[in-house]
Amino acid sequence: MGKDKLRKFKENETFRCLVQPRTEEVFRVDHPLKGHWGEKVFGNDRPVVVELGCGKGEYTIDLALRNPGCNYIGVDIKGARLWKGAKYAEEHSLPNVAFLRTRIEFITSLFAPGEVSEIWITFADPQIHREKKRLTSPLFMERYRDMLRGGGIVHLKTDSRYLHEYSVAMARQNGLGILAEATDIYGTDRERLYASPMLSVCGRDAVDALFEVQTFYESQYLAQGIPITYLSFVIDHAGPYLSPDWDEDRWER
Repeated sequence: MGKDKLRKFKENETFRCLVQPRTEEVFRVDHPLKGHWGEKVFGNDRPVVVELGCGKGEYTIDLALRNPGCNYIGVDIKGARLWKGAKYAEEHSLPNVAFLRTRIEFITSLFAPGEVSEIWITFADPQIHREKKRLTSPLFMERYRDMLRGGGIVHLKTDSRYLHEYSVAMARQNGLGILAEATDIYGTDRERLYASPMLSVCGRDAVDALFEVQTFYESQYLAQGIPITYLSFVIDHAGPYLSPDWDEDRWER
């Protein structure tokens, strides 16, 4: 391991905004923060928005700056990536930002039912031919439903048409209410999306961020001419979630 990574890991230990639970604290047991993020981390009862696979935290930070009335938690397993966002939040004393270093598989050990208002999934691995690991699979839908309040929203922003089309098919298969769907947010779909009622508990600024905030990877994809897609849907669904019947081969790349 390089010296720079070691330095970042050591500095991560000093950040009050960064929670790094040990595996034994979240594997099949509830973490002490479960159900208490507002009280113990943010000191208020404002809506909580979670970004899964937040990387360096650019999206989490920007959303928090735009929307001081909501609390934001960026989740990732890579400590060296989280260091950048956590350091910025610490140095700028951002009161509505936290970061969580853990595997996304463990999130139900960290968030109580109804504790989260919205989930953002930004540029996740599409996990081609590995549905159980895909962040919009039925398995993860069950986990999100456990932590989201009624009417909770999932936002998906991705460069992967494969992941986008799978997620659209999954939402339709399970009767989830699709709020917005676009396959080229900076191109052919931009005007339509701006005019649509893309809902967010945190207000219109959170929707504007869809166009105005770019992660490190997003900038790279755009430079290569890869369209960016977007999907948002309401998670409400009774009973088990089903895998979609969709044309997987068409979108594989």
